[in-house]
Amino acid sequence: MFWKIVGGLLLAWVGFMVLGWVVGFLIEAVFWIAVIAGGVFLGAAAYGAIKNKDRKQIRS
Repeated sequence: MFWKIVGGLLLAWVGFMVLGWVVGFLIEAVFWIAVIAGGVFLGAAAYGAIKNKDRKQIRS
């Protein structure tokens, strides 16, 4: 009986470790995708602002 409890606890511990690794990997992947997408967006905005110099500016 003792070894079944120890085995169950060990199995639960390993399961939580694997689950934590997967969730951590997904969070890190989403973070880097967001960083890259933000850089691409800022680059495209800067390129558009530089390329369209001849447009009239809206003045308030």
